Amino acid sequence: MTRRVRDVMSPGAVAVEPMTTLESAARVMREQNVGDVLVAYDCDLFGVLTDRDIVVRAVAGGSDPHTTTAGQVCTRPPVVTLNPDDTTDRAVELMRQYAVRRLPVVEHGGCPVGMVSLGDLATTDDPHSALADISKADPNR
Repeated sequence: MTRRVRDVMSPGAVAVEPMTTLESAARVMREQNVGDVLVAYDCDLFGVLTDRDIVVRAVAGGSDPHTTTAGQVCTRPPVVTLNPDDTTDRAVELMRQYAVRRLPVVEHGGCPVGMVSLGDLATTDDPHSALADISKADPNR
């Protein structure tokens, strides 16, 4: 059954500014228990920074997480986004097309209001799948 993104997304996406250091962004991710943050100034979405971006693009490449910024490492514009009224089928289509696991959800004027992940979709569309079970499990810290 097709649903709307607003019904499955994680509301209130966590964001940092482009000049935030990777160290600070990683702390925010840990504190908020998320694997990604939006890189934005208010409603101006600049990019998406994932824990994988920090490790693979920055640290493994020799960048200093104390001085390298989120804006230097994040996925750059144009950022693929969804509207809360888009369908979950559209979310799956975009994830496949762009080979991403998470998509920002934005409202009028591009203001971020949430994130939808592959896990969110699995939990809703196939609640008995291994991915859904993993997505519902308590985080291991």
